[in-house]
Amino acid sequence: MVLCLPQVCGGGGGGNGVKSFLTPCVCVGLPCPASRHQKTRAWQRVCIGKKGKGFMNCHSNAWLTLLFPSQILTGSLKAPLWLRAYFQGLLFSLGCGIQRHCGKVFFLGLLAFGALALGLRVAIIETDLEQLWVEVGSQVSQELHYTKEKLGEEAAYTSQMLIQTPRQEGENILTPEALDLHLQAALTASKVQVSLYGKSWDLNKICYKSGVPLIENGMIERMIEKLFPCVILTPLDCFWEGAKLQGGSAYLPGRPDIQWTNLDPEQLLEELGPFTSLEGFRELLDKAQVGQAYVGRPCLNPDDLHCPPSAPNHHSRQAPDVAQELSGGCHGFSHKFMHWQEELLLGGMARDPQGQLLRAEALQSTFLLMSPRQLYEHFRGDYQTHDIGWSEEQAGTVLQAWQRRFVQLAQEALPENASQQIHAFSSTTLDDILHAFSEVSAARVVGGYLLMLTYACVTMLRWDCAQSQGTVGLAGVLLVALAVASGLGLCALLGIAFNAATTQVLPFLTLGIGVDDIFLLAHAFTEAPPGTPLQERMGECLQRTGTSVTLTSINNMVAFFMAALVPIPALRAFSLQAAIVVGCNFAAVMLVFPAILSLDLYRRHCQRLDVLCCFSSPCSARVIQILPQELADSTVPVSIAHLTATVQAFAHCEASSQHVVTILPPQARLVPPPSDALGSELFSPGGSTRDLLSQEEGTRQKAACKSLPCARWNLAHFVRHQFAPLLLQSQAKAVVLVLFGALLGLSLYGATLVQDGLAMTDVVPRGTKEHGFLSAQLRYFSLYEVALVTQGGFDYAHSQRALFDLHQRFSSLKAVLPPPATQTPRTWLHYYRNWLQGIQAAFDQDWASGHITHHSYRNGSEDGALAYKLLIQTGDAQEPLDFSQLTTRKLVDKEGLIPPELFYVGLTVWVSSDPLGLAASQANFYPPPPEWLHDKYDTTGENLRIPAAQPLEFAQFPFLLHGLQKTADFVEAIEGARAACAEAGRAGVRAYPSGSPFLFWEQYLGLRRCFLLAVCILLVCTFLVCALLLLNPWTAGLIVLVLAMMTVELFGIMGFLGIKLSAIPVVILVASVGIGVEFTVHVALAFLTSQGSRNLRAAQALEHTFAPVKDGGISTLLGLLMLVGSNFDFIIRYFFVVLTVLTLLGLLHGLVLLPVLLSILGPPPEVIQMYKESAEVLSPPARRAGELRWGVSPTLPQSFARVTTSMTVALHPPPLPGAYIHPASDEPTWSPDATPTANGSSNLTSRGPCLATE
Repeated sequence: MVLCLPQVCGGGGGGNGVKSFLTPCVCVGLPCPASRHQKTRAWQRVCIGKKGKGFMNCHSNAWLTLLFPSQILTGSLKAPLWLRAYFQGLLFSLGCGIQRHCGKVFFLGLLAFGALALGLRVAIIETDLEQLWVEVGSQVSQELHYTKEKLGEEAAYTSQMLIQTPRQEGENILTPEALDLHLQAALTASKVQVSLYGKSWDLNKICYKSGVPLIENGMIERMIEKLFPCVILTPLDCFWEGAKLQGGSAYLPGRPDIQWTNLDPEQLLEELGPFTSLEGFRELLDKAQVGQAYVGRPCLNPDDLHCPPSAPNHHSRQAPDVAQELSGGCHGFSHKFMHWQEELLLGGMARDPQGQLLRAEALQSTFLLMSPRQLYEHFRGDYQTHDIGWSEEQAGTVLQAWQRRFVQLAQEALPENASQQIHAFSSTTLDDILHAFSEVSAARVVGGYLLMLTYACVTMLRWDCAQSQGTVGLAGVLLVALAVASGLGLCALLGIAFNAATTQVLPFLTLGIGVDDIFLLAHAFTEAPPGTPLQERMGECLQRTGTSVTLTSINNMVAFFMAALVPIPALRAFSLQAAIVVGCNFAAVMLVFPAILSLDLYRRHCQRLDVLCCFSSPCSARVIQILPQELADSTVPVSIAHLTATVQAFAHCEASSQHVVTILPPQARLVPPPSDALGSELFSPGGSTRDLLSQEEGTRQKAACKSLPCARWNLAHFVRHQFAPLLLQSQAKAVVLVLFGALLGLSLYGATLVQDGLAMTDVVPRGTKEHGFLSAQLRYFSLYEVALVTQGGFDYAHSQRALFDLHQRFSSLKAVLPPPATQTPRTWLHYYRNWLQGIQAAFDQDWASGHITHHSYRNGSEDGALAYKLLIQTGDAQEPLDFSQLTTRKLVDKEGLIPPELFYVGLTVWVSSDPLGLAASQANFYPPPPEWLHDKYDTTGENLRIPAAQPLEFAQFPFLLHGLQKTADFVEAIEGARAACAEAGRAGVRAYPSGSPFLFWEQYLGLRRCFLLAVCILLVCTFLVCALLLLNPWTAGLIVLVLAMMTVELFGIMGFLGIKLSAIPVVILVASVGIGVEFTVHVALAFLTSQGSRNLRAAQALEHTFAPVKDGGISTLLGLLMLVGSNFDFIIRYFFVVLTVLTLLGLLHGLVLLPVLLSILGPPPEVIQMYKESAEVLSPPARRAGELRWGVSPTLPQSFARVTTSMTVALHPPPLPGAYIHPASDEPTWSPDATPTANGSSNLTSRGPCLATE
C-alpha cells in the first residue's frame, strides 16, 4: 500500500475568480498523479489501483475525509473499501452524466413515468370476497374450484335478512306487540317493487321457490306456479300472519282470489276433486304435511277482520303465548320439509330449568332470492321478457335494485320513537360496502399530497437563496406522486388486480416512503464539500447518498416481495404492488430527481429566488476557499491545536464591466476553534470518512447579510451540542438499554394477548346501519350454513355405510347445530332412504290387499306403483326387468341400506317424484339425474324402463354451525370437520367441508407459521443485502437485531391495542422489516465509515443523519395522516395506527437505540487514523518569502496543528426585511479602494464575470 502524505494536490485560480483548494490525498496501491488531481475537483480523493497493470481508478469519496494525519487501512478491510469505492465511482459517473444532460433526462423520465401511469386506465378493482381472501393454491382453493367446476359460479340463492332488537338492551322481545312491529317491517320489505326495463319486479317474481312439483294437470300446474310460496324463514310463520308475506294469488271461477291468507289446501282439493283427478297432487301434499297451511295457525291479532275461522284463537279472541308458539321453531307451508329451528329465528334466548323458552332479545327473518343465473333461466323465453333482450346481466341488475330498495324500506319501516329497531342487510349491501371500501378518495389523496407538498416546501426553504430548495421539495413530491401513479399503472398492465388496500393505503404509504429519499438527496446536495466543481455536484451527491438510497430501496422491495409469501390474494396483490411502486420510486429518485437538482443548481448559480425563480436574489453571500498559505512558525501559538485563519475580504461588482473586484486585507487573524462537548476532534473536518449529510453552516460566514439568530439553529447543532453528548454518556446508555429492554419485555407479554381474527364488524364503518346489523348478527345469530361435499372417485352405491358414518361423525361436532329429535336428519341420503321405505310400505299394503299383483299395479296407490316399478329393476342392460323380485327383495334392506343395483335407478325416480324432499335436502347432484315422469296408467310398458342416473361426482349434506364467536371457535370447528373428512377418506369416501367459515377462516390454521416463516426469511435476506452492500456482516447483524426488536415490539403493541392478527397485520409486520431499514441503515453506514472511537463515530453518525432520518419519519407520518379521514375504522386501526406505531418505533430505534448499540458493540472503523510522534512526517515545504507557511511548528512534537484558510466574498445589496446585520468589528475597516502594499503580498485582487463568483 502506498500512502500519499497530506499535500496540496492541486491549486491555481480559474479565469472566473479565485478557486484555490486545500486538498489532502490518500492513495491505496498507486500514488495519484498530480495531473489527475488538477483535472478533477480537489477534495478528498481515493486512488485505488494496481501498480504496473495500467489500471487506476481515482474516486472522490466523502467517506475518506482524511486531513493531515497519516491513514492506515487494515488489510481485512481493503477489499470492502475497494468495492464500495468502485460502486461509488459508478454513482459518481451516473450523477455527472445526469447533470450534463439534466434537461433530456428530466423530459425522458417524465415521458416514461407518464406513459406507465396511463396503465391506470385498465386497472381492475376486485371486490369478490372469494377472489380476495381464499388462499392461493390451498386446499380450500382447490375445493372451491371443484365446486364451481361441477355446480357453476353462483350459489343457489341469496339471502336478505331483517333483525329486530329492542332499543332498551335486554328487553324481552317475545310479545305480540314486538311481533306486530316485526310484521310491519317484514310486510313493508316484502311489498317492494322496482321498475326496470319497462317491467315491474316484485318479490313473487324473483324469490327462491324450493321444490316446485311437476303436475300433469295444466290448470293445477298454473295455479301452483302462481301460488307456490317463496322461501321466507321468519318467526311470523308460527302464526297466520306469516301468510301475509306471500304475495302469490290465483283465480278460480266462482271463488275469490286465492291467496295464502285464505287458502286451505285440504278444502280446495275437496272442492276440485269432482272436476279433475288430483290423487297424485293430494299424495304430494300429504307427504309434505301441508295440512291447512297457514289458516290453521293462531292469529297474532285475533281481532283482525281477515283472521280465518280455522285459526285456534279466532273465537276466543285471545292473544297467543308468543314464547310457547315459537318454542321448537316454526314451519313454512310444509311441516315436513320446511322447519325453521329456533336458532334461525330467535337470538338471546333464555329458558327455564325444564328447557322451556321464556324470553328472547332478537328476531330474525330471512328472504331468499334467486341467483342472477336462476332468474335469467326462469324468464328466458317468457313472454314478459321477450322484448327487452333479456340477459343474465339484466337479471343481476334487477336483483341488486330490489335488494337496495328492500334494505332502505325495511330500515324506514318503523318510526324513530318505536320501542324496537330494525337492522336490514342483503348480499348487495355487502357488495356496496366492498365497492365503497375500494374506491379512491380523491379528496384524501389530494389533501395528503398537498400536505406533503407544503411540508417539503417549508422544510427546504432557507433565508439564503443559494441554500433554499423549496422548488426542489415541491418538484420532488410531485415526482414521487408520478412515480406512485406509474408503479400502479405498471401493476395494472401486468394484470395485478387492485383492492381496498391498494386504493385506501398504498398511495399514502409509498408517498411517505418515497419522499424519505427525496429529503436525503436534497440535504446532501446543498451540503456538498467546499470546492466541489459545479459540473461534479450531482456526482458528488449521488456518490455520498446513492449507497443508502439503494440499500433502503432494495430492502423495501425485498420486504414487500417477502410479504407476498402470505397466500391471501388481496394481500399478495398489495405486497406486489407496493414492491413495484417502491421500485418506481427508486428509479425516479436515482434518475429523474438528480436532474431536478441539477436544474435547480443553475437557478442557484444565476442567483435567482427560490420558487419565484423569475426574480433575482436580493441577498447573496458566497464563500470561496483560497489556496492555503504557509504560516510562519512564530505565528502558530503552541497551545492551539486547531487554527482557523479567516481572511476578511470585500467584493465590489462593477456595473460597467460586470466583474467582481475582491480585495483582501494585509493580515489574517487566527481564531481558536469552539469547544465541543465530546472533544475538539469530534466534528473536525477529518472526523468522518463518509460525510453523509454535513449540515455545518459555519464555513459560510455572512459578512453583509445574515439571517436571524433563531434561523441559524439547526438539528446538527442540537445533536452536536446537546443530544449526542447526553445520549452517549455511560449513564444514559444504561438507561436507554434498560428502557428498551423493558419495552421488549412488555412487547413479549403483549404478543401473548394478540388474538387471531378479522370480523366484518372490524371492516364496516362504525355508526352505520350496516355495522348495527353485523353487530346484532354476531351477537345473536352466529349461524353459518355449511355443507359436507362428497366428490366423485368412489362408488356411492357400495359406500352407503361410510356415508352414514361420515354424516354421523360430522353431526357430532360441537359447532354443528343438531336437528330436533323428532325431525329426520336433513340430508339427501336420509330423505332418499326414507322415501324408498315409504313407497315400500305402500307397496306391501297394496300387495296384501290385492290391489297390486305380479302383472298389474294400476289398482294400487301411486306410491305402490312406483315401488312396483323399482322392485322389478335388475340394473342389467340386457335384462333390465325381473318380475320375480317383487316379493323376494326390498327397496331398503334390514341394515337400512339401498341395494347397490337399485341405487342409481331409484335415485332417478326419487328426484322426479319427491321435489320437495329433494329441495329440502339441498343435494345439488352432479351430474343431475335424468327426468322421468311416472305414469300409472301407461299401457305400453315403456314406462317400466327407468333410466339410471350417472355415477355421482358431486353431492352435499347441509349443516348449520352455531356458537362461533371467536376465531378459536372457527378453528376448532374447521379442525373437527377436516378430521371427520380425513377419517372418511380412510374408508374410501372423498369429502370436504364447504362454506364461508372454511373459505375465510381456514387461513388462520397456518397464519402464524406463515408469518414467522416470512419474517425469518426477510431478516435473513436483509442481513445478506446489508452485508453485501455495506460489506460488513458485523454492522448488518446489528441492523437485523434492531429490526427484529422492532417487529417483536410492534407485534406486542398490537396486543395491547386490541388489534387482532389477520392477513393484513401480517403484511404490515413483514413489511415493517423493510420500512425499518429506512431508519437504521443511514446511521449504521455513517458509523461504519467514520473514524475514531466508537463514541466519537456514533456522535458523528447522529450529527450527519439525524435530520434526514427525522424528515423521513415525519414525511411518512404525513403520508399516513390522511388515513385518519377514512370512513372505515378498519383503515384507521389496522393501517394508520399500526404504521404510525411502526414509524415511531423506527425513529426511536434508529436515533436512540442503534447509536447506543453501535457505541458499545459497533464494528471497528474501516480507516484508522494514526498520529505520528515525529514532526518529520509532516515536513513543511520550503518557505517562500512573503507567504504564509502551512505546516506544524517544530515546537509541537506530539501535537497536530490544522489551519483552515478561507475567504468570505460579501456583496452589498440591501438586506432582506428582518435580517440580522452582523455588528461592526472593533478592528479597522478595510476599504475596497485601499492602497496595496509595495510588495503586493498583503492583498489579492481577483476579477471575473459577476455570474461566476461561485
